[in-house]
Amino acid sequence: MEERIIVKKPPKSPFLAGLLSFFLPSAGSFYNGEYVKGIIYIFIFAGLVTMQGQGKGQPFLGIILAGFYFFQLIDSINVAKAINRKAMLGENGEPAPSLTIPEVAKTGSVFWGVVLMALGAIFLLANFDLIDYGHIFDFWPVVIIIIGVKFVVDYFSKKK
Repeated sequence: MEERIIVKKPPKSPFLAGLLSFFLPSAGSFYNGEYVKGIIYIFIFAGLVTMQGQGKGQPFLGIILAGFYFFQLIDSINVAKAINRKAMLGENGEPAPSLTIPEVAKTGSVFWGVVLMALGAIFLLANFDLIDYGHIFDFWPVVIIIIGVKFVVDYFSKKK
């Protein structure tokens, strides 16, 4: 009697996930079954494109848009690989809960929350024409300075 060897096909194709994300940002997340992440990525991408299209973005906004585009592309490929790796170990192939929403930083401080709330408040005021986007993007290096100061303070606080 002849034995049949059945080779399981990987559940997700990293190439297809990357290709979908290349042509339509966030489509790779939907392909991988991460629907909430895909919707979040759509809103982020649409917001960045809208702000860039208004012509007030300075080069910094273009860099953020390009960085986000490549981030979501690489993320969809890595998640597809993680799903395949999990399937090879005998599990059901669903992505781990930690892969659904990326964490920004694990510092244990409220710094990133305060930064995001401040940026959100500034952009909200600009949407209601209470401040001008042009003035906001003139001061984008201040964000880098604040983050650098935070890193220095964290370094010296950990040293003690």
